[in-house]
Amino acid sequence: MADPILSVKNLKVHFPIKKGFFKQTTLHVKAVDDVSFDIFPGEAVGLVGESGSGKTTIGRGILRLISPMKGDITFEGKNLLSLKGKALKNLRKDLQIIFQDPFSSLNPRMTIGNIIEEGLVIHKLADHGERQKLVMEILETVGINRDYYDRYPHEFSGGQRQRIGIARALVLKPRLVICDEPVSALDVSIQVQVLKLMQ
Repeated sequence: MADPILSVKNLKVHFPIKKGFFKQTTLHVKAVDDVSFDIFPGEAVGLVGESGSGKTTIGRGILRLISPMKGDITFEGKNLLSLKGKALKNLRKDLQIIFQDPFSSLNPRMTIGNIIEEGLVIHKLADHGERQKLVMEILETVGINRDYYDRYPHEFSGGQRQRIGIARALVLKPRLVICDEPVSALDVSIQVQVLKLMQ
């Protein structure tokens, strides 16, 4: 059997509660407490739990968007909790997230073309002309007209904005995509379309 692409062992994410004049930590909220699982190449895994059970926190913890307090997270043999700076930045090309709320995750001052291209620029993938070509291709893949390249997020519907968020994640050709309830706020008909895109 193949090795897991992602292995999470005994993950704990506790947020401090600070009180008093000196803002001393008095308690911790246990957002995630001792979670372990493996994901293998080609496998889709769903985390099931009620609202506030820590599903989003686990996803953000894996990506180091928040700081897990304890545990081990290994992605393709690399310990994510030990990576810093450039090494962590380079790894994020292969590990992407699609957020639950597409509107708040898209910069309103940037065109959708620039939003999708941003990851390619950060990771120095291809020249400007090639990047634009890749963005146009991924726009078509997610069902957004390539003529909308220079439009802004507020000009799109919720379903279209979620497609833009998916395009932003997939344009980098990541090895693993973490989805934070990417269709929960969408109409049922749009949910089906978006899920088909992600298969």
